[in-house]
Amino acid sequence: MSLKGKHVLITGSSRGIGRGIALKLAEQGAKIAVHYFQNEKAAKETLAEIRKLGSDGFVLQADVTRIEEVEKLFAKVKREFGKLDIFVANARPETPQFFAPPMEITLAQWDAAFNSQAKGFLVSLREAAALMASGGRIIAMAYHGGSRTGGLLPWVGMGSAKAAMESLVRYFAVALAVRGITVNAISPGWTEDSVLNSLPTEVQEMIRNWHQRGWTPMRRLGTPEDIGNVVAMFCSEQSAWITGQIICADGGSSLMNPEMPTEMQM
Repeated sequence: MSLKGKHVLITGSSRGIGRGIALKLAEQGAKIAVHYFQNEKAAKETLAEIRKLGSDGFVLQADVTRIEEVEKLFAKVKREFGKLDIFVANARPETPQFFAPPMEITLAQWDAAFNSQAKGFLVSLREAAALMASGGRIIAMAYHGGSRTGGLLPWVGMGSAKAAMESLVRYFAVALAVRGITVNAISPGWTEDSVLNSLPTEVQEMIRNWHQRGWTPMRRLGTPEDIGNVVAMFCSEQSAWITGQIICADGGSSLMNPEMPTEMQM
């Protein structure tokens, strides 16, 4: 599959999952707008890797919790690229900005989650669609588990915001279908080089060991490259008949039954 001639914006693409997506699409010939919030060095390193793959792009900065900056982000993409073929909404605030349980979360933390995911995605959908022709692809990074469950209490802000994002995927999939633009979401399971790595070391190892013992049937965590492969699949011409879907890319962990011991399920 070739994406030569395609222009892509991936928010939060300087590191982690976003970087994995950027490199996978660049590998297939797409030009990439590499977005970052604070780590300009990482963004430039990602762009350098994109150029090593024979593609190109540019770096741009924005705080996705501020709607006026989201609008400026797309204005710069329009100036640099003139159009947009693929938009991947991947950015989120750093964990302390939203990580608090229901009875303690502040409105500022709640707003950080919703402005970046729900409200920011609403604005981004409109801005991206305005730059797209038929065949455009809009992909959101969801978290299906966090939007459907309630056990990890400090995730209430982001989980609720991701649930709203998933709903927007369905509404805009219908609204943009007549223009030949698809809107889908990918829900990664636990992934290396992601939010996992911001947790205490002992917590990281606990999660890895649990998944390697079988909670993920493939017995490993995902990688940014794994998620990049799924995004690339959605960007292909062959995916034009898929829209409004939430795809769990988690090695099968979403298939496990939480009410039964892992040892009884394998």
